[in-house]
Order: sequence, then C-alpha cells, then structure tokens
Amino acid sequence: MRNVVVSVVVVVAAFVLGRASAQDVQPSCPGCQVTHIPATEVDRYAALGRAQGLVDQQVRSVDIGRAQVQIAMAYRGALDEPRPRSVASHDLVTEVYVVLSGSGTNRTGPDLVDPQRRPTDNRAVQFLNGPGNNSTDIRNPQTHELQAGDVFVIPAGTGHQFTKIDDHISYLMVRIDPDKVVPLMDQTASEAYLAERTQ
Repeated sequence: MRNVVVSVVVVVAAFVLGRASAQDVQPSCPGCQVTHIPATEVDRYAALGRAQGLVDQQVRSVDIGRAQVQIAMAYRGALDEPRPRSVASHDLVTEVYVVLSGSGTNRTGPDLVDPQRRPTDNRAVQFLNGPGNNSTDIRNPQTHELQAGDVFVIPAGTGHQFTKIDDHISYLMVRIDPDKVVPLMDQTASEAYLAERTQ
C-alpha cells in the first residue's frame, strides 16, 4: 500500500510541476506580424499556373519564431502515367496539400528507389522546399486518391509522386519549415513576382 501511495504522490507532483512549468512558457514569436493573403491574390497565382504551366509557385514564406511557414499554389494538368524520376522527397520540409479542384492519384512512402540528390542550384531547393531527392520509385507505397476538399499531409523525408491526374489538380500548399531553409517572401516580393510574369 505504501508503494501505491508513493507512486500516486510522485505522479501528482509531476503533474503539478508540469502544469506550473507549462504556465511559465513564453510565446515563441512575440511581436510577430499576422499574414493575410487575400483570395484575389491566390486566384492570380492559380490563373498564372494554368496559363503558363507553372506547377509550384511560392506565395509567401513567413518567419513564425522557431520555424517558418510557406504558402504555395500548385497546379498540375492531366497526367496518364508518372514522369521518369518524379518521386520527390524533401529532407526538412513537411508539406500539407489542401485540394481546391480536380483530382489525382498520389503514391507515398519512405523507402525510395535510386534516390538522387537535387542540385543546390535547383529552383525548388533554393526557393520552395529545401534539400531533397528525386527517385525512380517507392518500395511498398501507399496510394491516395485525392479530390477537392481533401487535406493531405506529407512529412519531411517521405517520397511522394502523382501517378495519374484525370483533368487537373489544383491545391494550396502549406509548407512547415522548422530549419528555416527557404528564404522569406513577403507581399511586396509576391506582387513583384506576379507583375513580372503577367507583363
């Protein structure tokens, strides 16, 4: 009985101390500014992607204290079969897709076949999702049927590949960048990007 009482006291003490220390936690991004991206700006990126075949466009890259968050717009046209070496994986950045329209089949998994490092001067490495690989295949993949309204989370290091897209798929991408490998991008840089590509 004494051991039970001691165990209960230890658990209660740990809980109380844990709560006390949790109450002393400070915000991880004091004074950080809120970022608002209007739907009209997102629509401009979507239209640009459709018109010019731009698959992945960074809209913002925001410092949130201990990490950065990127917002990107992706548009992919019809696809009957996967392109060669189109399995992508990102070492440090997690991606969250919010499917806006269309549908597609995506395969995922950590066991990559013949991974090759993306060069450091690759646009995606520099400005979108940091260092990673392109591979020829995924061993024992999971298959996911994506459609409008779906949310799809791809952890850093996980291979992913679209294998079929019926007509198109358009998705907003939220990238979680705890190591801050992607440069910041604010509204001014976004407007400059859009103006440059719509002249």
